[in-house]
Amino acid sequence: MAELIVSRRTVLLTGLAGVGAMALSACGSDPDESSDDAPADVAVDGTVSIAPDGTQEVTVLVRDDYDFYPAAFTVTTGRVRLSLISEAKELTHNFRFTPGVGPAEIAEEIPILAPGESDTMEFPVDQLGDYQFECSFHVALGQIGTMTVTSA
Repeated sequence: MAELIVSRRTVLLTGLAGVGAMALSACGSDPDESSDDAPADVAVDGTVSIAPDGTQEVTVLVRDDYDFYPAAFTVTTGRVRLSLISEAKELTHNFRFTPGVGPAEIAEEIPILAPGESDTMEFPVDQLGDYQFECSFHVALGQIGTMTVTSA
């Protein structure tokens, strides 16, 4: 009867090949799942709506990249209610207006959102101009946007 001899090297290489195959298969994506598609009920084109109380409302999405959706929107002077929705599966994000950039300081911010969470903040704007906003964790990677305030 022939004796099967397996070296440690063979066992190790076989194990590494299996782990590598599993890692590569995890990188695949489901063709039915598109990260570019927002939920049908969320406008990500910068549309600002007016709530019954007269407050301007805008929704901003974040995902597992370093972008805001939309990256720019325009409001008029008055009150703004901004909702941040995380569609991320892995990354955490926050939202704040970049300190020292813009016509006036906006102190309100949304703290860290875990994947799948959302939060809302409300603030007044009375100075016209461009206000830069950012995810303070990913600003170095370009996760910034602009809110433009025009006259009512």
